Amino acid sequence: MASYDFYFTRLSYESGDWDVDIRMPSNVLNSLVEYTTLRVDPVERIVALSDPKMLEAPFCYFAGHKLVQFSAAERKNLERYVKGGGFLFVDDCNHDIDGLFAKSFEAELARIFGAKALRKIANNHPLYSSFFHFDGPPNTSVELNGWGDDLVHDYLKAIEVGGRVRLLYSNKDYGCEWDYDFRNKRWLVIDNTRFAVNIIQYALGA
Repeated sequence: MASYDFYFTRLSYESGDWDVDIRMPSNVLNSLVEYTTLRVDPVERIVALSDPKMLEAPFCYFAGHKLVQFSAAERKNLERYVKGGGFLFVDDCNHDIDGLFAKSFEAELARIFGAKALRKIANNHPLYSSFFHFDGPPNTSVELNGWGDDLVHDYLKAIEVGGRVRLLYSNKDYGCEWDYDFRNKRWLVIDNTRFAVNIIQYALGA
């Protein structure tokens, strides 16, 4: 069986719409191959949040547009994963802090971890220099496209455990921004998936 340093795990969940931005994972995986020496599994893995197997993943992706209402099993695994040293990247596909996904997901986090657990992280956080250097979270073209809240969010939020980000939360819709065939990347002046490399390198302990 092949040995990998990294594999991309998308979490499915019973409420909402988890199967979004379907080309994004292969694009991000291509960037890891292009820029790093990680041995990367080229196939996205999909695991249910309610499945204890998700606790074994070094990195998980969670996204959607709609109402998030966790089952008891989903809630339990999320808490165990975050507190146990996993890394969860959550992306609000509505890029809307007042939208249904944001409000319902944040309410679930408050129920599990407490109302003050999710906080803005500083724009000089180590996440922004774990591989490439960024002066805070890169903007996305989808933030000002006429829907959502029409705001550019100049921050990301996180839940930290033991001084490390264990849940990274974005209202910037990176999934949609990176949802294109990686072969089209050559047309970009600057590869916009580079920030994904930072997130994953940080998740792996950089």
